Amino acid sequence: MSEVVLRGIRKSFGKIETLHGIDLDIKDGEFVVFVGPSGCGKSTLLRLIAGLEEITAGELHIGGKYCNDIPPSKRGVAMVFQSYALYPHMTVAENMAFGLKLAGLDKNQSNAAVDRAAKILQIEPLLARKPKELSGGQRQRVAIGRAIVRKPDVFLFDEPLSNLDAALRVQMRIEITKLHRELNTTMIYVTHDQVEAMTLANRIVVLSDGNVEQVGTPLELYHHPRNLFVAGFIGSPKMNFIEGKLVSASEESSTVELADGSIIECAVDARDGIDGAKVTVGIRPEHWVFDKSGNTITGEVIAVEHLGEATVLYLQAQGALEHLVVRADATHGAQVGEKISVHLPPSRCYMFNDAGAAFRRVRTS
Repeated sequence: MSEVVLRGIRKSFGKIETLHGIDLDIKDGEFVVFVGPSGCGKSTLLRLIAGLEEITAGELHIGGKYCNDIPPSKRGVAMVFQSYALYPHMTVAENMAFGLKLAGLDKNQSNAAVDRAAKILQIEPLLARKPKELSGGQRQRVAIGRAIVRKPDVFLFDEPLSNLDAALRVQMRIEITKLHRELNTTMIYVTHDQVEAMTLANRIVVLSDGNVEQVGTPLELYHHPRNLFVAGFIGSPKMNFIEGKLVSASEESSTVELADGSIIECAVDARDGIDGAKVTVGIRPEHWVFDKSGNTITGEVIAVEHLGEATVLYLQAQGALEHLVVRADATHGAQVGEKISVHLPPSRCYMFNDAGAAFRRVRTS
């Protein structure tokens, strides 16, 4: 069993506390991704699990064993870093076997472990090469192979794809997914890229300022964000936010007055809000509709991006916290400087109170 349990985990550097009481249960064989902006504490949390940083307060259990005081080499974890950290004078095979050699494993067992990992990662033809003869993706495979040969209970990945180009990152995401399926081992993965989080994870842990904002499956976080931060962080392009004030609320819907004086309806139960209170309406770029009147917001097109499969419009609109992003059909003909109106389907709207907490959506797609 390789479940990972964190209870009340805190981490301080001097007088500065960077993690503020993290409680988390990661199941045996689960792929969990820590995601959040730079400085949120995700890499620090991973290093605490690895034993590379000392836990200030709280308890860490791996496979049912209390691990606060256990050295990294005895925790049954293997870590893959952002930097490949390969020895330039060693071959691929020697790099992968180096940790086993230090552990005193005999040569036959070590060779068998390297061959097995190379087969899984499809790098068998590369075993005799030196790192300088490898591409970035191949080097990352070697770094992952170095972790596989140890047969750890838990794999830890700290932004392993950030040094690769976009196309190679997509390919490596697929390879890591296949690796998890084949090894069926607990994996914890850190990234600032929410697209990586959405495509890799069984569950995502969203962190902000050393706190866990929400834990859930990718689709749970996408469809049911708990607060304004999660709603804005999950999804690409990110959710649009428009300021307004609550006019009325019922069990089925709520009405909001926007900054330009227009009234819109949202399929949100905001009865625990206060009439006249500030609220924020959210809608994702892909959920706007063009062929309906009413429940609309008008803005000026300030930029147009033709992506081939879609056209992305950027609108300047009164009350929007930033420019509005609208993902339209590829053939949409909007021009910069043009004023257009876009419809907000009530069932696609989100609403958040002045503290950023989400109101309950009544109807979801």
